[in-house]
Amino acid sequence: MLYSALDSGLKAHLLRISRERTFADGQIIQQRGDAADGFWLIEEGAVRVGQFLPDGEFRAVALLGPGDSYGELAVFSGKPRIVDAVSRGESRLKLIAAKPFVEALGNYPASTRALLGALSEQLQDTLSILAGLRHGTNPARLAGLLATMAGEDSGPASVTITQQELADLLGVTRATANAALRELDKRRLVKRGYGSIAIPDRDRLARFALG
Repeated sequence: MLYSALDSGLKAHLLRISRERTFADGQIIQQRGDAADGFWLIEEGAVRVGQFLPDGEFRAVALLGPGDSYGELAVFSGKPRIVDAVSRGESRLKLIAAKPFVEALGNYPASTRALLGALSEQLQDTLSILAGLRHGTNPARLAGLLATMAGEDSGPASVTITQQELADLLGVTRATANAALRELDKRRLVKRGYGSIAIPDRDRLARFALG
């Protein structure tokens, strides 16, 4: 996330000027086409990011949790938002307004450089995921998705997500997602739980995703 790359002093300043909002389960936080008046930092709960289809179904492309942020790219581009965001359970977020953020960033040149690095890494991750979606097997695609959601630290990790949400993120049926998850479980790359997936070794899972 881009916010995590910022200088600690800048982050503290942004938190002081932010506005806190709470949302109920299923409540819409932002909609596609909204003005990019700021970006969101998740304090508690989880947020599903994606798009509502014409029939009203929500198709998620990311599931974010505490410490994650989103919307920074829209702020930098100055264009309307391209995704919808819905609260998963009760959530508490902080909205960091666009204008004060951009103005404050000018006083922290090191953060500007760090943002460029984080943005480049994010773009590389996106291209890697797209390549996997086109060419990888479903277990490999799922492994890549879970490894990305587990963060960058090596070793054990846990991802809080339902099997239906996994299916939505992969763009497959729930049965297909379950089959891929069983394959990863069989290889002892993950351990399925109720509403969560334990990852014994994040690096091993990532290597499996790369084939």
